[in-house]
Order: sequence, then structure tokens, then C-alpha cells
Amino acid sequence: MLDVFAEYSHAIASLVIFTLIVLFMSPFTALAKQGKGLAPGATPEQDYSDNAYRLNRAYLNGTETLPAYLAVTIAAILLGASPFWVNLLASVALVARIVMLVIHLRGIGKQNSGLRSISYVVGWACMVILGVLALGAAF
Repeated sequence: MLDVFAEYSHAIASLVIFTLIVLFMSPFTALAKQGKGLAPGATPEQDYSDNAYRLNRAYLNGTETLPAYLAVTIAAILLGASPFWVNLLASVALVARIVMLVIHLRGIGKQNSGLRSISYVVGWACMVILGVLALGAAF
């Protein structure tokens, strides 16, 4: 039975990689906030030029996106959607998230409607299509 999942190895690996990225960011976000004297769970002041703010936003973006990414990708796999498309879309979504993370952390571009927004939309679109593929496979 596990042979079935081998066809989805890239998609499964992308889920693991994205999860590890979010987990890896957690302590660095905490340390950045602690360095600013903020309590655990506090949010740095909204200042895009502040590294701690950008790191916190990047981490929160990851934690906000991860459940949807996991849900649509796992659903597509379990329902037997096309391995080619599931692997491709999950991998592109991962790359888009990594690009978005780098842009966020480095403060590249504008705060709104810049490269980071384009990267977000690419990842979002991949997840929407994965969800549609999963529904298509279900019915």
C-alpha cells in the first residue's frame, strides 16, 4: 500500500520541508522578539524596516499557510489526484513560499504589492488548484 505514496514523493517531501522551515524559524523569531524586550507571543511594532518585525511576519505567514498547504496536498494524495500535478503544484508552492520568505527576511521591495505579494499569489494559486484537484478526484 505504501507504494502508492511513492508516486507523490516530491509532494510529501515539500510538506516536510515547509514544516521544517516553519519549525526552524520559531526559535529565531522568539529570540528576535526577546532581543527587543517583548514578551512571548507579543508582536513587534509594525515597521517594515525592523528585522524582528519582518522575521515575525514571515514566521506567522508560514504558520498561517501551513495548515491549508498540508490539507490540500494530503487530500490530493489520499484521493489519488494526478501524481504529476500534485508533485508539481506542491513543489512550486514550496518554492514560492521560500522565495517569499527570503524577500520578507531581506526586506526586498515594497511592503505591499511587490515581489513578496507575487510570490504569495503563486503559492496561493497552487494550493487552490491542489484543492480543486482533490475535489475532482473525490467525485
